[in-house]
Amino acid sequence: MDGRKFGLLGRTLGHSWSPQLHAMLADYDYRLYPVEPEDLDRFLAETDLAGMNVTIPYKKDVMARCAALTDAARRIGSVNTLVRTGDGWRGDNTDYAGFCYIVRAAGIDLRGKKALLFGTGGASLAVRAALEDMGAGEIVSVSRTGKNNYDNLHLHRDAQVLVNATPLGMVPDTGSLPAHPGDFPRCEGVLDVVYNPQRTALLMEAERLGIPCAGGLGMLVAQAKYSAEQFCGHSIPDERIEEIMSTLSHQMANVVLIGMPGCGKTTVGRALARRLGRSFLDADAEIESEAGMTIPEIFEREGEEGFRVRETAVLARLGKGSGAVIATGGGCVTRPENYPLLHQNGFIVWLRRDLDALAKRGRPLSLRTPAKTMYEQRRDKYAAFADLAVDNDGPRQAAVDAIWEAVR
Repeated sequence: MDGRKFGLLGRTLGHSWSPQLHAMLADYDYRLYPVEPEDLDRFLAETDLAGMNVTIPYKKDVMARCAALTDAARRIGSVNTLVRTGDGWRGDNTDYAGFCYIVRAAGIDLRGKKALLFGTGGASLAVRAALEDMGAGEIVSVSRTGKNNYDNLHLHRDAQVLVNATPLGMVPDTGSLPAHPGDFPRCEGVLDVVYNPQRTALLMEAERLGIPCAGGLGMLVAQAKYSAEQFCGHSIPDERIEEIMSTLSHQMANVVLIGMPGCGKTTVGRALARRLGRSFLDADAEIESEAGMTIPEIFEREGEEGFRVRETAVLARLGKGSGAVIATGGGCVTRPENYPLLHQNGFIVWLRRDLDALAKRGRPLSLRTPAKTMYEQRRDKYAAFADLAVDNDGPRQAAVDAIWEAVR
């Protein structure tokens, strides 16, 4: 490239994957530019960027600062792509095409379907236009204070498609969702523009119910591809969308190890982290650090219930991160609420080991409960949590290689 610089304009950008994404699309300098509202005009006037993407909360605000708007941006009333021209900024909207991409990828037929669209911000405008053009029937916009709001969703139980175009469920406030798909008996499709975590609470609920769904990662990559074509001045094959989605998904997903106490999660986890070039996090060590006590001391003072409360809090924090190897405690599967915390950004591996070979030292429950009894109580829970099961009865490297191959 010619040394021109590009970037992402927004207010809170710590969660963004855009720099990694654009590095895979083209050879240009792309960085994050968090800007406060009072500084927006000055930034747009003084920056030397040749182009930028725009995210929350400025997709509508930047329109007034554009010397020209594309037909898409004008119709939608929102801009997510700015390109510098001789006359000033030209505003475009590639979110529209990005959303159309995830609808097609999920195999959701919108024709004639009633859709509930959560949110009225910049992203929702592009989504609404796409819903209209893809043949949706009635489109109901839901906001906090409008005629259709979160307190009267029961009026729309006949909705067939749910679309979240709000930040609900986004890191760091994971777990939030605009509505439960199960409350809509005719629901046959769920879409969420949030991409971090990869599986929002909304998507996980749809997944649990067997409803076709898609998250915002595909939309992110597709809209970035269309923006990058404007930045670099040439077309980029559509096949790159799937390739980059796969790469990003693998790079950003945590690898989470579950299994019986003493099965080798920490040992295998450390070796796997070195193999993958990732950080390693041990949930039990994090619990001890936060509590200022060893796990046996926690059990002695607070009992198992007190320990489990602490464990869930730590898993909630670790699960929001991305790109790490995480070793969990053997009993984390006994609390169903831990599954979405680990699944939202994680690939979960059940590490299995012969019961006679399990280490017991420093493990309060293992010292008082026969391994066979504990295993029988937990076996189905491990299976329900896991995306993959790997045996750890031979050389440690064999387990590491098996997980690495699956992740790769």
